[in-house]
Amino acid sequence: MGLLREKKFAPFFWTQFLGAFNDNMFKNALVIIIAFNAIDESESGFFVNLAAGLFILPFFLLSPLAGQLSDKYEKSNLIRLTKIAEIVIMAMAAGAFFLGNNMLLVAILFFMGAQSTFFGPVKYSILPQHLSESEIMQGTGLVEMGTFVAILLGTIAGGLIAELSPYIIGLALLLIATIGWWTSRLIPEASASSPKLKIEMNPIGQFKDLFKAAKRTHSVWLSIIGISWFWFFGATFLAQMPSYVKFTVSGDKDLVTLFLSFFTISMAIGSTLCSKLADSAIELGLVPLGALGLSLFAFDLSIVDYAFFSSFTQGTLDISTFFSIGFSSYRIIFDLSMIGIFGSFFIVPLYALIQSRSDEAVCSRVIAANNVINALFMVGSAIMTMVLFKWGLGPMNDFKPFTTTDVFMIVAFMNLVVAVYIFSLLPEFVLRFGSWVLARTIYRLRYEGRELFPRTGPVVVVANHISFIDWFVLSAACQRPIHFVMDHRIFKIPILSLFFKLGKCIPIAPEKEDPECKRKAFEKISEALKNGDVVGIFPEGKISYDGNLDIFKPGIEKIIDSDPVPVVPVAIHGLWGSFFSRYGGPAMAKVPKPKKRKIKVKIAEPIQSDGGKATAESLQGRVQGMLDELASTY
Repeated sequence: MGLLREKKFAPFFWTQFLGAFNDNMFKNALVIIIAFNAIDESESGFFVNLAAGLFILPFFLLSPLAGQLSDKYEKSNLIRLTKIAEIVIMAMAAGAFFLGNNMLLVAILFFMGAQSTFFGPVKYSILPQHLSESEIMQGTGLVEMGTFVAILLGTIAGGLIAELSPYIIGLALLLIATIGWWTSRLIPEASASSPKLKIEMNPIGQFKDLFKAAKRTHSVWLSIIGISWFWFFGATFLAQMPSYVKFTVSGDKDLVTLFLSFFTISMAIGSTLCSKLADSAIELGLVPLGALGLSLFAFDLSIVDYAFFSSFTQGTLDISTFFSIGFSSYRIIFDLSMIGIFGSFFIVPLYALIQSRSDEAVCSRVIAANNVINALFMVGSAIMTMVLFKWGLGPMNDFKPFTTTDVFMIVAFMNLVVAVYIFSLLPEFVLRFGSWVLARTIYRLRYEGRELFPRTGPVVVVANHISFIDWFVLSAACQRPIHFVMDHRIFKIPILSLFFKLGKCIPIAPEKEDPECKRKAFEKISEALKNGDVVGIFPEGKISYDGNLDIFKPGIEKIIDSDPVPVVPVAIHGLWGSFFSRYGGPAMAKVPKPKKRKIKVKIAEPIQSDGGKATAESLQGRVQGMLDELASTY
């Protein structure tokens, strides 16, 4: 929470907080009016999703231009311009409320979406300019937490003002927009990332430019797909909440606000937990955990026994009566809360990854590309739910409309399919989940020097080899996918070989044993470095038999002679004597002791290999020196 007291972050935080609050105060007031004036669930679901679709549409149409402007111009001024636009739009909304014209209010949602579209790329691209890499996860978590709290408070406020005088509604909208503009004036300057960028006005050219920037880094592109899927999932749930409360739970308007409150508070809690569970690092291991939780609790919400709720007249069950029902009521609240928490586990690390691994010169365009894909997925969500509420799955179910709980179940299963697909394309998420579980259960991992590891570009990592899980520990420490070079015999170990292949490890053999394997290994190493990837080497050539550092083999010199890239020495301390080490005999052949072992990993500054400084002998000395330092403080 220390960032909230710093000028480099606090004004921006409150600016985006107030913007999110105002958007949701307006949207929820309008959605409640639509839902509770509807004749039946089908009409309510159709128009609520139409409103949601109109708000999202500008993200698709205008994000390319927004991304270019954010990269070309100074960002704090752009934020202030978007806040002035918000004041104008809220003035229009105040007039529409006064006239009582609901269709005009729905149309204004499009302009609100346009204003949010231009704010979006600046919102995330400004953080890497003001925060250090070690602060990005915390900053992203705070932004997401603030956004969800703002959604909650705005949603509650929207429910409260829905039946008030239009004068009061208009005054509230204008007041919040004005305060947001004032806080934006305190945001520190953030220089243009690409001041010489030529604005592409051709829409086709704009989209080509966006997607070219987003696809530069494979993990960034797949993270964008993951984030977009989350918003498909989340938009489906949030849009159905008024209809779900009225027609499934038979609740009143206050119950809508209660459900949304639990959901958004849980998202805020989950965003804060992300930073704590990851020790302020960008921990991708939380993403698979989040995906599993989303499906599990969405499915459970769809199979709750709603029979007792049906005994009430639609829209008459109040909050006190709801809680008096018992287990089913608390089960609904628990499921909504868990969906919120696991949703944060899924999305916060992905946003942090995009910010940390994107080239600064195109970061805003990458965020804009993310917004375009988000918009497509959310519009797709609106279309899918409108179709399901009108015709179900068509001939497959005799055009019978689905209920809200049917939609929840469908999305829960879809989430599993999408998650498996993404993780199969980028196994780093699954591997990092494994290392995160190890770090939170069997081992207590501590890192030093993480901020020194290069964010982008080709790197060779050299480390001591003390156990069979050194590669897991290094993957967690370096926070970038690593192509590990390992003994071909270890690479072929049953079961483990599956993980090695998923992690794109490179098997190598001695020249005398298998010269072809060795030749292919060096080819793959060179290919990975030329692609800008990270290659991990254990230069000792074997796992230690006595816990001491052995002589580094000259193979490391051959690698950096062929591709003179930065070399990062890393020392691992604390794994000797563990179940996965050769302490006292073969590894993994003894009964493990029930002890949470403390592991320390120290990362040194990169050494430029093109100056002749990175020899096998010098690297061995550097790693030994770090091991001695860690031993003295263990």
